[in-house]
Amino acid sequence: MKLVIAAIKPFKLEEVREALTSIGVRGMMVTEIKGFGSQSGHTEIYRGAEYAVNFVPKVKLEVVVAASMAEQVVETIASTAKTDKIGDGKIFVLDVESALRVRTGETNEDAI
Repeated sequence: MKLVIAAIKPFKLEEVREALTSIGVRGMMVTEIKGFGSQSGHTEIYRGAEYAVNFVPKVKLEVVVAASMAEQVVETIASTAKTDKIGDGKIFVLDVESALRVRTGETNEDAI
């Protein structure tokens, strides 16, 4: 099993969710986060004063899938979340040692 972690622009969340659902992903965890990378934040004006926003709002998706499906999930997220502008996000893939569905006691791939 693989854990796919993606940080994407918030307005792309629903489009990415629909695309993942269409390829058979049955669930995901979503967290609102802030971060910076190449984008390095930006400046805004509030009540006439200019100030720096160092952390940019993003959405973090976490999806656990069978190892055989991980590449397709990464490609789907990448193609759907892409805007061709700086700050489109990052995707990481990690190994998952085990999984357990609390309600039924199912383990590993049966639990996802």
